[in-house]
Amino acid sequence: MIADISTKVSWPEEGVRRIPYGVYSTPEIYDREKSAIFRGPIWHFLGLEAQIPETGMYVLAQVGETSVIVVRQADGNVEALVNRCSHKGTPLVYLPQGKTSRFLCIYHNWCFALNGRMLSAAFERGVGGKGGMASTFKKEDNGLQKMRVHRISGLIFGTFSDATPPFEDYAGADLVANIKRVCGRPLRVLGQYSQKLPSNWKLYIENVKDPYHASILHAFNGVMKQDRLTMEGGIVMGSRGWSHISYSKMSTDAGDAVYKDKSLRSGEITAYGQGLRDTSMTDIWDDFGDGVSMTIQTVFPNFVLQQLRNSLAVRTIVPKGTHESELRWIAFGYEDDDERKLNGRLKQANMMGPAGLIAMEDGMIGGLVQRGIAGDLDKAAVVEMGGHGIEPIPGSRVSEGSVRGFWTGYRTLMGL
Repeated sequence: MIADISTKVSWPEEGVRRIPYGVYSTPEIYDREKSAIFRGPIWHFLGLEAQIPETGMYVLAQVGETSVIVVRQADGNVEALVNRCSHKGTPLVYLPQGKTSRFLCIYHNWCFALNGRMLSAAFERGVGGKGGMASTFKKEDNGLQKMRVHRISGLIFGTFSDATPPFEDYAGADLVANIKRVCGRPLRVLGQYSQKLPSNWKLYIENVKDPYHASILHAFNGVMKQDRLTMEGGIVMGSRGWSHISYSKMSTDAGDAVYKDKSLRSGEITAYGQGLRDTSMTDIWDDFGDGVSMTIQTVFPNFVLQQLRNSLAVRTIVPKGTHESELRWIAFGYEDDDERKLNGRLKQANMMGPAGLIAMEDGMIGGLVQRGIAGDLDKAAVVEMGGHGIEPIPGSRVSEGSVRGFWTGYRTLMGL
């Protein structure tokens, strides 16, 4: 029986321009998300094809609370298999990545092919003609659970639901085009890391979908003119408004007065002393010939594709209960990058990452919000920048429309 979560969290009559604090902290809400979101009609990011270039190479992905093995097949295809033996449920793989010829359970030695087909079980025919599996047992009925898989420009997505629409319809034409723009050349993995966040996973996604904070919270962006709302840019909404792209062009900024005259922390050079000692940290080049220096793209519910100057990465926020989450990063470049570009991407990735000037602040702010709302879960956040709807404002990023778009999808699936 499905619990009536509307008795736990009451959504305000204003709709998605008010977000009840209870959705970030209520155990019953989190329990519903496991089935409605992470096992629902949703495409989830699983990894990069560049991580598994050879037959038998695998990486572990996390879809909600479900561990998934993403493995390269002999014919070049990719399978996504639930990391759980079909006998007792023991995990088959423990390392985050590796290479194997088959999957063997350590508990009772049930063995599975790379495509999840069951191959054998220890003592399947008994010992000395006695015991063994029942005559009704069929190996072909006991393979590993699979996800549907979609590959696009080196990115791998999977879904548990047969009702999930084709990826192109799910994401929308503009978002598919940007994936092909950023990932349309052979990719090279530069590194992987993760950070623990002291907050609900949805607070991080809200943060990513909110371009309004980027030059305020991240004072570095404003001081160093890396990202300001006065730059040419905008927001593009994906299919149904659930996903989005925020973009800007660094070379078009003319907003010194807007930042300096409004007493914004991000307009004061004193926020970072006299600036960076190593100015090569902000040396950039135009990767795509279109002048766009920043794109942040989400695919509902928890995937991010990042182009921050020349720092390219994919991110996934993994829920770890109501009050904790894990942000996983894969930084990448291109196989044809020369040494200058490779070093530039690494520098910029370190500047953006959890030990740098962006991800550290994003992780911190979610924890502060989680603490701030703890005593008043019957109250709600105000999300009215840019209006009430999810339609983008042409040529502007001064909007929370993409945040409201996320909650539109969330409420649809959760029945709230």
